[in-house]
Amino acid sequence: MSNKSTPLARPLKVGKKTAANRFCIQPMECSDSTPTGGFSERSIERYTNLFKGGAGIIVFESITLQRDYIARTNQISLNINDPESIKAWAEFIKKMKDINPDPLLIIQLTHSGEISGGGEGRRMCVKPLYGFEGDLITDEYADDVIQTWAKASKILYDCGADGVDLKLCHGYLGSQILRPYNDRDWKYGGSWEKRSSFAYNLYDAVRKEVPDPSFILGSKISMWEGIPGGQGSAGPDTPIIDLTESIDLCKGLVDHGASFILQSTGTPVHTCALHMPDRRKADDTYIHMTMAKIIEDNVPDDICVIGSAYSVINKGKNTLKAVPPEWNSLIHWGNYNIDHGYVDMIALGRQSLADPMLPVKYLEDREDEINWCVACDSCAELLTQQENVGCVVHNKPYAEVLRECRKNKGRVTETQIGG
Repeated sequence: MSNKSTPLARPLKVGKKTAANRFCIQPMECSDSTPTGGFSERSIERYTNLFKGGAGIIVFESITLQRDYIARTNQISLNINDPESIKAWAEFIKKMKDINPDPLLIIQLTHSGEISGGGEGRRMCVKPLYGFEGDLITDEYADDVIQTWAKASKILYDCGADGVDLKLCHGYLGSQILRPYNDRDWKYGGSWEKRSSFAYNLYDAVRKEVPDPSFILGSKISMWEGIPGGQGSAGPDTPIIDLTESIDLCKGLVDHGASFILQSTGTPVHTCALHMPDRRKADDTYIHMTMAKIIEDNVPDDICVIGSAYSVINKGKNTLKAVPPEWNSLIHWGNYNIDHGYVDMIALGRQSLADPMLPVKYLEDREDEINWCVACDSCAELLTQQENVGCVVHNKPYAEVLRECRKNKGRVTETQIGG
């Protein structure tokens, strides 16, 4: 049977547009911008390969909109007040669409908040979290962030992007505000109604700036962060899982115009192995599959739910137990979960660094040519060290970057990865 007849190959409506297949590329920060946040040769090469790879959706890595709150020294940026920055984005998007017009290009917008600190970055916090203290965000500052994201969305729409991912995950500002831990008395703190209003006000502001219904809105969210008071916890000081607010958030985002939800769990900085399953505990991928199904069960059928954490499964070189060999692959579980209605698309993160051409290789029945991610997490080590990020196993230049990095800075310990 040709792979073109499998669930992963089916087209899918996402809002008013159509994804050609059920593969999505995760927003993977690779810390390879120019010193001013522009597109370097390496960043252009990465996205050229991804567009050639032909995934149904490509979510562009988190971009910052002001250089004073970046998490990565070389984080790609959009300066909404700089005509040259806007021109560069227009040229980049046109170049990618000329390479392959089929993938839907979604740009993820972020504010790093308490995780800021790369390069010129300074930390801004909703409520001081142990080890991540910073300047307290005011009502006015938060409202200004909303307007900045809305203006950036309009610029990206004008530049030809298909939509935006308004980031509400992984310990960045959006998730910091949503957490039960955010019980400070301010405009977006305390009750769930006040905390969630930040996300809903953000959606409303973006749609006001871009009234075209074909412009796709959605968010990557952390269903459960795995820290006391984090998203998906039962209160401001407990790690006990309670998904009531996470489920309500998904419903609320849909009510305010979301066409997709990109599921995630954990945070790279606080609970990296939960967010990005370790190859020694690959069965954490089942937690992500379950979270995606919970979202599916609580949003309308026409909302695209995208599942995460498939890379660790690869082609069966993992620690999954009690499954026959024919089940033990990323491809099997992607097709299975789509076919059973547990998820609409699967997102490739580390795997997209190992082989950006996976979608087209799969669709053309060339699976034997796929370079599989081995979940060594050297890419995460490079990101932690503020170095250019790529697959050190299948892309030799990045192996050299890692060697030089370890020589000059030392190795990153497991507990530091993601920080």
